[in-house]
Amino acid sequence: MRLGAVPAENAPKAGLPRHVAIIMDGNGRWARSRGLPRAEGHRRGVQSIRDVVRHAQTIGLEWLTVFGFSSENWSRPADEVSELMGLLKLFIRRDLAELTRGNVRVRVIGGRDNLSGDIAGLLLEAEEKTVGNTGLNLVIAFNYGSRDEIARATRAIAGEVAAGRLSADRITPDLIAARLDTAGMPDPDLIIRTSGEQRLSNFLLWQAAYAEFVFVPDYWPDFDGAVFDRAITEYLGRERRFGGLPQKDEAR
Repeated sequence: MRLGAVPAENAPKAGLPRHVAIIMDGNGRWARSRGLPRAEGHRRGVQSIRDVVRHAQTIGLEWLTVFGFSSENWSRPADEVSELMGLLKLFIRRDLAELTRGNVRVRVIGGRDNLSGDIAGLLLEAEEKTVGNTGLNLVIAFNYGSRDEIARATRAIAGEVAAGRLSADRITPDLIAARLDTAGMPDPDLIIRTSGEQRLSNFLLWQAAYAEFVFVPDYWPDFDGAVFDRAITEYLGRERRFGGLPQKDEAR
């Protein structure tokens, strides 16, 4: 069942997580299992992004982060990287108008210093054209790696200390969080990974400190509103403690 077949009234709303982050995995395996080229898996994966964004709007999600391209993905074969860059350009050019009309605000996290001018320009355009939107916050992790993010934040803080603008004893978790790419964003409540893999792969390591994890067997091109709803329903059955005791134990 694709996105459009999921009625809004049937989607989970009570206790909906504020921020869901998704590691989109399995495009290549989806294609291989069907005797198709990897590029077709990536193309179908882009359609799943469209579906999931629309479904997030339908159920009233506030924040959605998708892991689009990691800083380690540059090591893939050149033709595959070129295909992925082409799909990114196509997604932004084709979908930006719809996202703008849908009141979606686009934000991009990840390093930008080594990006080509056309890619960097498109990312900036997507952010600038949607900056005034107040609906779903769509965060695209592109050229993103959490260790790199933390290293960049640490260098910035070290520079402030060296320049005398910041005392070392003022460095707190909140100050570090304010220097990360995700500054001003809520931490993810739920992180979903597709394709049955059960690891973070250098994604939101700092921000995931108290996130709930749901690992689904579906490859990313098969991920739709129904699978999304099942993952959220599993999340709703969890008891989040944030290092404390369950409420029933606190009442004793």
